Amino acid sequence: MLTTLLLSQGVPMLCGGDEIGRTQLGNNNAYCQDNEISWHDWDLSRENRALLMFVRRLIALRQDHPVFRRRRFFQGRRIHGSDITDIVWLHSDGKEMDEADWNQGHLRAIGLVLAGDAIEEKDARGNAIVDDTVVLLFNAHHESIPFVLPACDERTSWVLMLDTCDPTPRRSSAVFKGGEPYTIEARSMAILCRESVHGA
Repeated sequence: MLTTLLLSQGVPMLCGGDEIGRTQLGNNNAYCQDNEISWHDWDLSRENRALLMFVRRLIALRQDHPVFRRRRFFQGRRIHGSDITDIVWLHSDGKEMDEADWNQGHLRAIGLVLAGDAIEEKDARGNAIVDDTVVLLFNAHHESIPFVLPACDERTSWVLMLDTCDPTPRRSSAVFKGGEPYTIEARSMAILCRESVHGA
């Protein structure tokens, strides 16, 4: 859930301590509790330290990529007569979803492509904001699912930025070819960035 929250559009709202696994044990009205329910335990376990490092990676990912920080709503259509669509929703077979697909009760995995060259915003100096194109893969199923990565052409490849099934950066920067499957593990999420083709 932290990955979905921090990479969603708008301002992510974390409750203090979420980044270290703090819990109020279900008490949503803890302002009057002067005890372990509302205190922060700064003596972090190994698991909580790992969660903190993971959240830091997510924040850095959001900070480094304006495609996750758009100030305008998505259009969901081609931008200004170009071939670029700012957001595209995908089936696990890599094909674009249509209206009827949203009513399928058995759908357990979806993907979305955020086009970094369709942000249509300017920075403080008036320059167009352009970013990498990313694909986010979501698997809510209890089994792993092979997800066919989008392929704009035969040279398209994707670089793994983050996989929640392996929150350490060990596999980061692994490259996967467009049109081929990326196995997304059960109840996890992966983010891949389209690799730039030099000289294209």
